[in-house]
Amino acid sequence: MWKRTRRRDMADVNVYTARRLKEMAQSLGILAKSCQEDSGTDKGLTRDDAVAAMQMAAAMVCDGCSRCNLYSSSEKEDSYYLYYLLRTFEQKGRIEFEDMPRFFMERCGRREDYLANLNRNLGRATMNLEWKNRFLESRDTVMVQFRELAMILEEFACQMEQARDITGAREEMIRRVFRSRHMTVENLLLLEYESHRREAYLTVHTTNGKCVTSREAADLLGQALGSRDWCAPRDTRTLITRQTATVRFTERGSYRMLYGVAQRTGDGSEVSGDSYTYSANTPGQVMMSLSDGMGSGRQAERESRRVVELTQQLLEAGFSARAALKMVNTILLLSGNEPHPATLDLCCVDLYTGVLEAMKLGAVPTFILGREGVSLLEAGEVPAGVLSPVEPLLLSRKLWDGDRIVMVTDGVLDAWPGENKEGGLCEFLESIPAKNVQDMADRILRFACREDGRGDREAGEPGDVRDDMTVLVAGVWKRE
Repeated sequence: MWKRTRRRDMADVNVYTARRLKEMAQSLGILAKSCQEDSGTDKGLTRDDAVAAMQMAAAMVCDGCSRCNLYSSSEKEDSYYLYYLLRTFEQKGRIEFEDMPRFFMERCGRREDYLANLNRNLGRATMNLEWKNRFLESRDTVMVQFRELAMILEEFACQMEQARDITGAREEMIRRVFRSRHMTVENLLLLEYESHRREAYLTVHTTNGKCVTSREAADLLGQALGSRDWCAPRDTRTLITRQTATVRFTERGSYRMLYGVAQRTGDGSEVSGDSYTYSANTPGQVMMSLSDGMGSGRQAERESRRVVELTQQLLEAGFSARAALKMVNTILLLSGNEPHPATLDLCCVDLYTGVLEAMKLGAVPTFILGREGVSLLEAGEVPAGVLSPVEPLLLSRKLWDGDRIVMVTDGVLDAWPGENKEGGLCEFLESIPAKNVQDMADRILRFACREDGRGDREAGEPGDVRDDMTVLVAGVWKRE
């Protein structure tokens, strides 16, 4: 009776928590919407800016003079000259005598001073406008965060509502197995989600004073549940001691992945301007990214490394791939005056379903080597940190046992022989033997270096290459 009451209380807590999370998500969504409705659409100088600049110039120079009536005529709503003045200043960066009306040139006795003050005031207005636009872009970034946090909370709330408590069917077996290894399970919650993925929370401690690793405990849990596909995520406790603590366990996905990478620096640089990541820190998901910084050397390496690290951190925090790419692009735009664009090639693989989701910003196609040959995932976009707003295109593909994912930077593709670079690489991938992923990466890079035009092709020596080259190959296999 006590156990049934405890499980019912836990279910009530889940329902209450899910409802509160939905309310928080709605609040964040409303806040983001209100900020969006409140934001201005003007990105350039307005009529009011020009009137204020002329008013200030008149106050500093004219001193009550009304010979030309330039300021009074510009205050009219239909003043064509006022809009001409704004467009001229935006195009040339200053107003010159040839841009002023004839009656001003004929009647004004202090036209040099007036024009200098007018240019100075319009310059200040432009500077204020730039800071205002920078602030609005920063606010847009916060709005994106609000919207994505709202989506994360709402998605998590739906998962909690849909999660099915299956603790009762396996509780006694789990307690018995852990008791046989001198551990007492004080509390237990076993959940099954809509995708049939299972998750367990065990409040446990040892009874013999020794320590047990979470990995060993995950094997015991799998033994009790009749499945070997259980693990302890990296964000949970690593040791179970005599002190009572709650440990989280998750079920491994149906697929596993391995990767290999090969790199070569271009133009004799000490470091490569390409950066990559391969992360399996999020349970049930693998994230791979490849970034090519502009040019080569340390500056390009810093930019590309920054892009992949920011993307990885956002994805591991729970942001969607689309939101992560948009936020990275905005952060790069706001980070400095000098644009240093970097491409971004992102692939996320769901290990439970085998579905690949790819997004690209200025990156070359991704090649999928499967049973029926090679297919391409491509999307033409500008590099990150160049334009705002940017809307990445989501590309999706179902992967099967033995499929390979090949990601390359443009240095590899540009070095490929022939006019149809993508087609040539597809033929090469179909011709090489299906060995391990590291061997594939090495073969692709070696061939690209040899064809780059500076090495000895007959001897197979790669020599120096013109651009940085990176090849990232990952393989997907079904768990047995």
